[in-house]
Amino acid sequence: MTKVLYIAWQDPETRIWHTVGQLSRQNDLYRFAYTKGALASPRFKYLGRMLDLTKTYYSHDLFPLFANRILNSSRPEYPEYVRWLAMNPDIENDPMQLLARSGGERATDELYIYSQPEINDRGEMELFFLSNGLRYLNGVSLERILRLETGDKLTLKEENDNSHDHFALRLETDDSIKVGYCPRYLNKDLRRIIKKTELCVTVARLNHNAPIQFRLLCKAVFKLPHDYNLFENDEGHLLDKEEKRVA
Repeated sequence: MTKVLYIAWQDPETRIWHTVGQLSRQNDLYRFAYTKGALASPRFKYLGRMLDLTKTYYSHDLFPLFANRILNSSRPEYPEYVRWLAMNPDIENDPMQLLARSGGERATDELYIYSQPEINDRGEMELFFLSNGLRYLNGVSLERILRLETGDKLTLKEENDNSHDHFALRLETDDSIKVGYCPRYLNKDLRRIIKKTELCVTVARLNHNAPIQFRLLCKAVFKLPHDYNLFENDEGHLLDKEEKRVA
């Protein structure tokens, strides 16, 4: 069960993503603390009402900033929502799992929520993510997405000439048609992974009637190379009280 999630924030000027916070749950108590990535840009201030970067926040209920990123279970479309995310019935009402699988994206801000990969029974790492950028694809790509099926293999291709993201990884079908992009928070790590080990990306679920941001759910499976830690960089470390902000 997911217990630790990280919050990524995109600098509106540089467009670089920084890990600025950690959300965790232990014994039904939620905990939020800022991480060192919150100091990386002078444009980052704080999240929600959590104004003090050196303070750890606790709550018996999920903080509103994150609860508002999950569809309310009382909504009539909620059963479809959990199907779009291919949630296991045993955990489909777990807000931490829903945030991890959906990314908690909203059109009104530049935040993304992610978790450490899950480990399957073969000791492989599994990452679920929604294909990004579908609203910008041409008709050929959108038509090809409609013909995808669960289990179809996809390929990650480096797109170094992308003016919006120099680390971009596009998703392609076996006939070399673009069907979206890997989420930006994964790009740097997965670029290193594919140079060290085999990475298999497949269609986890295709949601024909879902909003476009939920249309294509993907799954990446790989063996983590020896002595390599995914997402283990300084930005994910919790802040100490004596840390100073970037001026």
